[in-house]
Amino acid sequence: MNRDTIVAPATLPGTGALSILRISGPDALRIVDAILHLKSGKLLDAKGYTAHFGTVNGPDGALLDEVVATVFRAPHSYTGEDSVELSCHASSYILEELVRMLIARGARYAEPGEFTRRAFLNGRMDLAQAEAVADVIASTTAASHRIAMNQLRGGVSRELRALRSELLEMTSLLELELDFSEEEVEFADRTSLLALVDKVSAHIGRLADSFRLGNAIKRGVPVAIAGPANAGKSTLLNALLGEERALVSEVAGTTRDTVEETLNLGGILFRFIDTAGIRESSDTVEKMGIERTFHKISEAEIVLALLDGSADESELLNNFKQIADRIDPEHQQLLLLINKADQIANNDINKFVSIFSHLVSSLDYQRNLFLISAKTREGLDAVCKRLQELEKGLIPNADSTFITNERHYAALVSAGKSLDEVRTSLRSGIPADLIAEPLRQAIATLGEITGDAITSDELLGHIFAHHCIGK
Repeated sequence: MNRDTIVAPATLPGTGALSILRISGPDALRIVDAILHLKSGKLLDAKGYTAHFGTVNGPDGALLDEVVATVFRAPHSYTGEDSVELSCHASSYILEELVRMLIARGARYAEPGEFTRRAFLNGRMDLAQAEAVADVIASTTAASHRIAMNQLRGGVSRELRALRSELLEMTSLLELELDFSEEEVEFADRTSLLALVDKVSAHIGRLADSFRLGNAIKRGVPVAIAGPANAGKSTLLNALLGEERALVSEVAGTTRDTVEETLNLGGILFRFIDTAGIRESSDTVEKMGIERTFHKISEAEIVLALLDGSADESELLNNFKQIADRIDPEHQQLLLLINKADQIANNDINKFVSIFSHLVSSLDYQRNLFLISAKTREGLDAVCKRLQELEKGLIPNADSTFITNERHYAALVSAGKSLDEVRTSLRSGIPADLIAEPLRQAIATLGEITGDAITSDELLGHIFAHHCIGK
């Protein structure tokens, strides 16, 4: 870790009235004192958590700006080092001059994520919390913000450390057996060890399973709009978004690739996916689009099966069956939308309930079947309300733990596989030394998530490269 002093803007210049310049390192106070004129005293003599008004003159001696310097003393700062935050006017010229002057007096321009990296290396936060900083900044909905804040406060880390602690206790008992192997002493009761492995494995499995939903909340709950050609899928997407995002045409097969857009509904980010129309086609490109449609259906949390209400009964059933057969009812929600209500005689939803009721017994027709008009927006408010209902119960509260990071998910899966080996070994009566090895591997893998295990510079570089400069 470099022990020099770094500087970088913590805000974008020119986007508001004020900007913040962050300086951190052993010489932070001295370097800022070299350019800052206070009415009395120096920052070097100031206490932590205090703010000081001063002025900075430019190279020509004229006033550059009036600033407020906030002092943070080590170890009680974001980075764990002496730090100063300069609040100045949000002028690109002012910021550039301040940075230039600070660098001339001994500071260095910070690399992306270097402030947070120093916070991790100085023990102010663990690796999982450090990664959560970027998620907090990027959060756009109440749900994604809650998940990120829970991780930043150490929610994931506390659970993982508790699991590692239990596994370490198990390992220590096995290590004792290895030390007294010649005396054939058994310190670790195999039945108790097996029960503990089952308990920890189940907990790791629950965390890994939360990745699907956690990632969906972070990136947007994927909602696939699927149906036959010319059913009105692109019109529906445009109506939901309130803009002409997808190309609409009466020519069948216009949509040949997926079109994705996000929409915030009641604090939940939904990612709507307009797919190619499902039909028989000899066109190579269109067939590729239809295959991609089926793939997107399998990935979606929610599928909107959009059908043309003016079609005859056999066509409706056939089109719906092609979608319903690809749904996993245990992990996916299916909403049936009958489009073109403005063209349907009598506008009778009960007719469609009777058509489909024998086909999908698990579909709640009172809540999951809608008669809509994508063209006139009739019935769309009810669809949006239902989408919110489906996901609202899944919005985490402040104490909920969800995995949203692919690196964390991969580590959990790997740790689970190591514990599977331990379980198999315990049941087979294999000697302690062979049980201890996959157990150590599971502990090390869980430690990689929080940084408690030996972490390479390459991994740290990759993680903090995703942070913005100034953070």
